[in-house]
Amino acid sequence: MKALQFHASGDLRLEELEDPICGKGEVKMRTAFCGLCGTDIHEFCAGPVLIPQKPHPITGATLPVTMGHELSGIVTEVGEGCERIKVGQRVVVRPTIYDEQCASCRQGVRHCCENIGFIGLSGMWLPDEQHSKGYGGGMAEYIVAPASHFYALPDNVALDMAALIEPMAVAWHAVNVSPFKFGDTAVIVGGGPIGICVIQVLKLQGAKEIIVAEPMEGRKKLARHYGATEILDPGSEEVPKRVQEMTRHRGADVIFDTAGVEGALNSVISACRTHGAIVNIAVWEKRPELHVNDLMYREVQYMQSALYDEMSFKNTIEALSYGQLNPREMITSKIRLEDVVEKGFKALVEDRDRHCKILVDVQASECSENGPKN
Repeated sequence: MKALQFHASGDLRLEELEDPICGKGEVKMRTAFCGLCGTDIHEFCAGPVLIPQKPHPITGATLPVTMGHELSGIVTEVGEGCERIKVGQRVVVRPTIYDEQCASCRQGVRHCCENIGFIGLSGMWLPDEQHSKGYGGGMAEYIVAPASHFYALPDNVALDMAALIEPMAVAWHAVNVSPFKFGDTAVIVGGGPIGICVIQVLKLQGAKEIIVAEPMEGRKKLARHYGATEILDPGSEEVPKRVQEMTRHRGADVIFDTAGVEGALNSVISACRTHGAIVNIAVWEKRPELHVNDLMYREVQYMQSALYDEMSFKNTIEALSYGQLNPREMITSKIRLEDVVEKGFKALVEDRDRHCKILVDVQASECSENGPKN
């Protein structure tokens, strides 16, 4: 099979690998679509970051690894003991891998596992020596993983949309762990893919005002499409001052930081109301210096949202099925696996304003750079 493997920063290779073997308790899936994520771009530009250079504590894998953790497809084989998933089912993959033994897992907070791994970044949980540790990841024609990672899709959820369930679940979880409630005013710092997902969840859950701070025109347009009530350009406007004016000098109830930029974070503290909250969703490249006193004097909470729990993942699938979420307009391009470096990774690095989500149509022999909608 064809698979895109990460060897080093800037060194991604489309290679021919043997098809993975489906073992006991496992599922084999023919990959349909795989989304490119900001984490993938960080690995491409500055990796390995999360990709292990020494054996991962759960998977035992090291680079090279097959990339891709936002994926959907069709089940082609199930191993002995798999009763929940059937051959022929359309499925989405939850990529998070847990050790089930650390303090977080024992508390039932598995998404905060101390040794967490990811299909598409950490290799795969492989139970015996018959399986090659280089497998795993959605940028391959087939994957094999334990059955617990696969979730059957409702009939009305298309496979391309299903590849957006993972980032949508990140947003769903962030809103759920925040103190946001119906009728609140929220600010989102950053209008990238996760920011756009947060807009959709906030709108669904009844936000009164959704204010987005974003400098790029393409992202502003998408934010408006999905329900942002105000767009502020941090390059030409004082975001905290404008938020205070819009809220009659009360401040926003909740601020979601999807950007991970030190100056932007410290700036928006004064946009938050007393006893409000700032929720960090961003993965930071550098450790920030945080203006703690500005938080302390008005008792503003600085909270963290890490990935998603299983319920958030399931609720996202359900919301897509009910038509409560519709991220289709986020898909700005569909590309072939053969073109993923030039038209995928490099496009997102060099032309960020044009693109939101690029999907790899893994089985396609020919597809449109402009993003066909089915």
